[in-house]
Amino acid sequence: METAVPEGDVSVTGLLIVAASMMPASVYISALLIVLAVFLYDFLEFHFIGYFFRGFMGDPVSLTFNPGSKIYEDIVSKCRVLHGRYLATPWLASPHLQIAFLNFYGRPPVFTYRRQLYSVSDGGTIALDWLLASDVAGSSLAGEMVICEEDTTPIVIVVPGLTSDSSAAYVKHIAFQMAKLGWNVVVENHRGLGGVSITSDCFYNAGWTEDLREVVNNLHEKFSMAPLFAIGTSIGANILVKYLGEEGEKTPLAGAASICSPWDLVVCDRFIRRKLVQRFYDRALTIGLKGYAQLHRPLLTRLANWDGIRKSRSVRDFDNHATCIVGNFETVDTYYRQCNSVSYVGNVSVPLLCISALDDPVCTKEAIPWDECRLNKNIILATTPHGGHLAYFEGITARSIWWVRAVHEFLSALHFSPHMHTQKIKNPDPYPQLDTSIDKTPYINISEDGLVAAMQSDDGSGDEVVPHESNNEQTHDEVRAKESSQLNNLSNRMEREDADSKSSKDDSTTLAKRFMKQLSRHGRKSMWLLVYIAIASSWPLAGSALLFMFRNKLKGYK
Repeated sequence: METAVPEGDVSVTGLLIVAASMMPASVYISALLIVLAVFLYDFLEFHFIGYFFRGFMGDPVSLTFNPGSKIYEDIVSKCRVLHGRYLATPWLASPHLQIAFLNFYGRPPVFTYRRQLYSVSDGGTIALDWLLASDVAGSSLAGEMVICEEDTTPIVIVVPGLTSDSSAAYVKHIAFQMAKLGWNVVVENHRGLGGVSITSDCFYNAGWTEDLREVVNNLHEKFSMAPLFAIGTSIGANILVKYLGEEGEKTPLAGAASICSPWDLVVCDRFIRRKLVQRFYDRALTIGLKGYAQLHRPLLTRLANWDGIRKSRSVRDFDNHATCIVGNFETVDTYYRQCNSVSYVGNVSVPLLCISALDDPVCTKEAIPWDECRLNKNIILATTPHGGHLAYFEGITARSIWWVRAVHEFLSALHFSPHMHTQKIKNPDPYPQLDTSIDKTPYINISEDGLVAAMQSDDGSGDEVVPHESNNEQTHDEVRAKESSQLNNLSNRMEREDADSKSSKDDSTTLAKRFMKQLSRHGRKSMWLLVYIAIASSWPLAGSALLFMFRNKLKGYK
């Protein structure tokens, strides 16, 4: 059937409308589907086509480290996973699909933790969930903690992310793999998580390191023979790096790993509210925080603004109405700045592996402290173009997580290397100030002729009194003989001056100061300072009293 075109003037627009009306509907449906596919491919950040044209070779891992780093030279250089490539599961070739798969499915290994309730110093309660190497091997009895205090099996402390606990899929993946390695694993659940009530007026936050500090110190004290390692994920990674920076050389941890840390909370807060897809994650995290708050509503109703919490539509809103009030932060930005781990990177003193994905839709690459990590010889920063947030699924069946294998390999190599960190406590001041405890002062010997001399303590812990002029070749007996001779000369000189009738109040004070000036050259500052104070404060009164009592006798000798 032909369409009749009216004679006369016909506009171009009219012709196009007529032509479009003649095209079948299937053409329009196909075009719409193509446009929608392109939009979704870009919106969901798919990278399947790129993998296809590269033959599914994956992307190389980029390592950032200090050129003089012994950690890289002796440990990371031998790690095949960190020097290989990461290829995401092809049907999960999008950070958003990976995150969705991790949270709704995840394929975690099946096992049962052993729970230990730990009370911290402020009255709070933390659930410590253990997975022992013997549990994976199937050689221990259910419900029994079979770790002895002399056990040298390494212990790994896992710090979960925001609103996550030991039941999270990624936590179970890392716990199971480290236990299969033959290590003991303990998950430090945040306060109020893991099915444990909050028993104090203190909640955890993105920079709360006190709970981790107490757990680490307690484990180190109880299992002093076992090397301690730590793995932090997301907010847990921020807490771990901040703790490492705060402790410096004092931490008993031998090594650590930080996975998908936010690093700079101010930058991440700006980022997560920037685009539509990021605002979706912001909303999802807020729902998780409000669910956490609902579990502890009676306490938060008393300590925070419950109406504001209930109406919160973003993480920032929640922090404004809950975290800042409970934690005594002036503003949300003040809270974020004070809890940033990026400010503590330079003081990290243990071998630390940091892993981040450049397409992480929650913790942006803009916050990664590239230069700070490059300056610190203890830090190795591994970044990949893809991986999402804590996902990193690999293999056609998505049963394996890449960062779990990377951390597994790094900590194993570190454990068998001489670069494990050992706790260092600063030596005490060799010249401490005077203390009020008499047990810490030298013994004082007062002889019949009134001379005051310092003696060593009976246990031999006191320092020897050695003249500054003596050299290292002098023996102990020679030093004592020289000191005795000098003291006798001083005594004879004082007796001659006393016989010449120069024993007035002013003269006696002068003699005491002269004597102390000579004597102070032979001892430690703190010891002779004590002697000087005693004599200088009592000598004028004692001298005056002696002169008054023996004035007549002294006249008889003239």
